[in-house]
Formats: sequence, structure tokens, C-alpha cells
Amino acid sequence: MTAQYVCDTGDLDPGEAMRVDLEDVDGRPIPIAIVRDEDGDYHAISDICSHGQVNLSDGEVEETTIECWLHGSTFDLRTGKPLSLPATQPVPVYAVSVEGDNVLVDIDVTVGAGA
Repeated sequence: MTAQYVCDTGDLDPGEAMRVDLEDVDGRPIPIAIVRDEDGDYHAISDICSHGQVNLSDGEVEETTIECWLHGSTFDLRTGKPLSLPATQPVPVYAVSVEGDNVLVDIDVTVGAGA
């Protein structure tokens, strides 16, 4: 599979996140949190917290982290590693590219600790 369009660059302001569902090769939905960090860089991380099984895209973005809204675990957007309890397991982080005004994610390319 190749990179898939997820949003336009203007759809997210720095410090915002949104959920998208991409399909894998078998047609199963993969929930992804598209996050624009405070520096304006885009990240694609699993939208499901490894601890509470809730949407990370509903959490707060601070610098290059996202905080789970339910129990407060924070995850590094670049690696997927949990930075605070109660989460102890990383979440997958996917390859992101920006082409013109399009933000693309390749769910077949995982990067960082959650890979």
C-alpha cells in the first residue's frame, strides 16, 4: 500500500489533533490520530491509547506529546513511547509526508518504539 491522503495542511492548527480511519490491505479500519505539534510538524499515531483504549485525538497536544484525556498518560508523537503512567506500552507511529497542501500517511510504514 502507499501513502494515503488524510487532510489538507490547513485543516489543523498547531497544537490540534483529529481522527481519521484508514483501511489496511484487508479493508479493516485503522484509527489514526493526525496531530500537528506546536512547531507545526505533522505526526500520525495510533488513535487508541495503549492503556485505556480511548481516542488519543481527543487529548491535549503539548510540544511533541499528546495526553490521553481519560487517565493522563502522555505519548511522544515521534516515537509512540509512553512518557507517563498509567500507560506502559507504546503506540504505533506511522510515516507522514506533506506534498503541497496534502498530508499523507503510510500505515504500512511504522516508525519509533510502537513499530
